[in-house]
Order: sequence, then structure tokens, then C-alpha cells
Amino acid sequence: MPSVEAGPAGPLTALSPIALQFAQKAFIVSAGRLLLVRKSASDPFHPGRWEVPGGRLEVEADLDLDDHIRREVWEEVGLKIDPGPPFHLWQWYMPDRGPRGGQIRVVAAARRCRPVTVDATLGNQEESDHLDGCAWVPLDELGGYDLIPSLRPVMRAFLLPPG
Repeated sequence: MPSVEAGPAGPLTALSPIALQFAQKAFIVSAGRLLLVRKSASDPFHPGRWEVPGGRLEVEADLDLDDHIRREVWEEVGLKIDPGPPFHLWQWYMPDRGPRGGQIRVVAAARRCRPVTVDATLGNQEESDHLDGCAWVPLDELGGYDLIPSLRPVMRAFLLPPG
């Protein structure tokens, strides 16, 4: 019977590790306006750029995907929401700043959400959120905002007429 012992690291096993994470982004519309959040100057990836609330799944803490998106929106902008259906999937890569290094591959779902409350505040955010502003932006003015690059195709999908 052949040996099942692992040999030396080959070209594929010697590559930097890639961790997989899942994220959700909330497209929250009220009175024809979409809620955007602005990354602060301290954000390590996209300082000063705009996006929508949301973030990565906490595998051991989030009960389900609805719980996850509700938590992220509450932490980032202090709103209660009714999560709606996903309308777009995408991915991006980012450096893993942890001890193992490598990269993180984030697979994300964009969801249309209905606000239950509309008074947005940044008071609940965690330091790692790196947000310094939020704004309810009329849908016809979204093109004037400097969005993080990975969100641009998602925004185009969001703005397409339904059907």
C-alpha cells in the first residue's frame, strides 16, 4: 500500500494562505434616499471613500444571516432594519494582518433592507469600522460620491430597474 505521509512543501502548498470570510452589505432606502457611510482617514484601505453599512460574519456570534446584517447595521449606524433579499454577490481580496499573513478572500452579498428606524448615528461603531460620517443620499446623486472600488459594480446592479 502506498504511503500517506506528506512530502515536502510543493509549489502549491508553499503559497501564502488564503482565508475565506463572508460579508453582507445593506442597501437601506428611505424616501428615495440610500444610506451611505464614509470611511475615516484612519481606514487602512479606503480612507475618505463611501460605501454602505455592513461587514463580515462573526461565525460563532451571529445566529443566522438576518441576525448578522441586523448586527452590522446597528453597530455601524445605529439603525434597526428589516433585512430583504440579496440582489448581488461579489468578492474582493485583502491582506490578512493576522499572525499567519497571506490574504483574505471576502465573498459578499448585497441585500435590499427596509429601515425600521431612520435616525442614523455612528455612536455604536467599533474602532475597526473606521467610519466618520453617514448620509441619506438621493438616488439620483449617488454618482457624485467616491465609492470604494469593489462597491461600484454592486451600486450599478442596485440602481438597475427591477425585472
